[in-house]
Amino acid sequence: MTSNPKLDITFLLFEGFSTMVLASAVEPLRAARDLSGDAERFAWRLATLDGAAVRSSSGLELHPDTALTKDLSCAHLILISGYGVRQHANKETMAALRRPQRNVAVFGGLDMGGWILAAAGLLDGYRATVHWQDLGDFEETFLKIDVVNEEYVIDRKRITAGGASTVMSLMLRLIRDTAGNALAFDVSNLFLYDVEGRFQMGRGARGQRLIRAPQLEAAILAMRQNVEEPLSLATIAAAASVSPRKLDRLFQRELDLSPGRYYRMIRLSLARALVMETDLGNAEIAVKTGFSSSATLSRAFSEAFGATIREIRGKRQPFC
Repeated sequence: MTSNPKLDITFLLFEGFSTMVLASAVEPLRAARDLSGDAERFAWRLATLDGAAVRSSSGLELHPDTALTKDLSCAHLILISGYGVRQHANKETMAALRRPQRNVAVFGGLDMGGWILAAAGLLDGYRATVHWQDLGDFEETFLKIDVVNEEYVIDRKRITAGGASTVMSLMLRLIRDTAGNALAFDVSNLFLYDVEGRFQMGRGARGQRLIRAPQLEAAILAMRQNVEEPLSLATIAAAASVSPRKLDRLFQRELDLSPGRYYRMIRLSLARALVMETDLGNAEIAVKTGFSSSATLSRAFSEAFGATIREIRGKRQPFC
């Protein structure tokens, strides 16, 4: 993506959006505006499909600035969606996204916003990503998209990112492309510090982020990429270029739990998301999350969340 004269962004919010994702997108823009004193270069507004208030996944009610209308004009239209995304990707939303297309230069999706863009055909032929928990389903559902497991993706006139930390990295990249390295550094210096208070900046196009031990990150990546057919801890250690014993020490030091327990948490977290987001049966969820049977999943699920799958599913909110 070439240098932009300004960052003029409309964030389109859907019921169940993540407050943290929104903050990770808006706060860097606010900081860039304040530090540069250039309100014209950094502008944003919040929108919903009909201009009505929207509630986040944590129950925060937010009143938008505008509705998504045909005459809405902005450099970037970025969708933010989380829980309930499959319900939001409906005919009404698809029709609404067609209205402002001629007045929008770049489309983007944060968290699960990319799923809605994909359902509208706006990511066909592009590289894209979504929140890591749904990356596998995203790839299986949208065959015309080059799905990649990256922090964020900028592919011509499309931008996508997953969770809050990756959204922060994306925004810093956009600020850098718009106003240069110095301002991007100053903005990141307001937000990103390690535990000893020293600023950490990653190199290259993937931008800025907090850095942990690279072996730990490699191990976690291997776990996340192999949920349906879990790897042995020896295989994970090999992927991280450490011994199993050192792998255990890394997890205990950095996360205060064993690698096996962390791996199980990843799988159960995905299981909970599938319970909340889909109508898949227990047996299907067990297969997708690497459990040998629905009974094994059910026991582990109840132990982890203090409620049965049936009870959690009964608490689902209608996000449409």
